[in-house]
Amino acid sequence: MNLDRAVMAFAGVMIFVSLALTHFVSPWFWLFTALIGANLLVASLTGFCPAAILFRKLGVASGCAFK
Repeated sequence: MNLDRAVMAFAGVMIFVSLALTHFVSPWFWLFTALIGANLLVASLTGFCPAAILFRKLGVASGCAFK
């Protein structure tokens, strides 16, 4: 798995977690979902992604999007 796929998988898992928290805990967890979406938008516009930095430090091989 390369860095690009790891970041997309992580974002998908976090969205599912936030949806489950919204359903089972509190509707205020929609803000968490919005924050994930905002992070994806910022990463697509600027190339800065905290998850990519973390995965790179963990040794995940680089993909074409986060070089």
